[in-house]
Amino acid sequence: MERCSAVLLASSLIACAPMSFAASSTDLSVTGIITPSACAPTLSNGGIVDHGKLTAKDLDHQLPTRLPAGEMQLEVHCEAATFFTLTTLDNRAGTSAIKPEYHGLGVVNDDQNLGSVAFGVFEPQADGNSVLTIMSRDGGVSWAPSSYLGHAGLTSFAAPGDPHTPIAIKDLNARMRAFTIIAPASDLTLLDELPIDGHATMQLKYL
Repeated sequence: MERCSAVLLASSLIACAPMSFAASSTDLSVTGIITPSACAPTLSNGGIVDHGKLTAKDLDHQLPTRLPAGEMQLEVHCEAATFFTLTTLDNRAGTSAIKPEYHGLGVVNDDQNLGSVAFGVFEPQADGNSVLTIMSRDGGVSWAPSSYLGHAGLTSFAAPGDPHTPIAIKDLNARMRAFTIIAPASDLTLLDELPIDGHATMQLKYL
C-alpha cells in the first residue's frame, strides 16, 4: 500500500506542476519556373564519334596523342524564343587523363586513365543569324566568349555586339567538334586491345 500511495502522490505532483516547452521552427520553400515553351537538342550521327581501330604504333610514347577531330551537327529547336544553356554530365567522371574539365575515356587495366575528350561548339546560327558561343563558370553570373561545352561550365549564345549576355533562341544550328586525346603510350599497358570508352550526356537547361 505504501508503495502505491507514493506513486500516486508523485503522479499528482507532476500533473499540478507548470509545464513549459521550448519551441523552434524553420521555413521550407518550394520554388521553380514553368517555361511556356520547350526545347529539344539533337546531334547528327546519333552523337557518336568513332575513331576506328588504332595500333600501339599510332601513339606517341612520351606525349599525348591527338586523334582527328570528330564532327557533328548540333541543333536545338524550341517552341518559341527561349533562354537556355547547354552543359554535360561526364558519365566517365574522374577518368580524364589530361584535364579535369575534359571528359574521361574510361579506365583500362583497372588503374590507367586512357585519355580525354573535349567538346566545342563552333559557327552557331540562331534563327538564321550568326551568333557567338559564350560560357559561364560561375553558374550564369558572368559570361565570356568561349567555344567550350562541358561539365565545368554553362554554354549559351550571344549577339556579336554583346558577348556577355545570353539571348533567347528558337532555332539553333552549330558545328560541334570532339577533340580526343590518348594518354602517352608509356602510361598504358599495351598488351591487349584497349577500348576507347568516352560517354557524356548533353543537358539543356532553361535560364
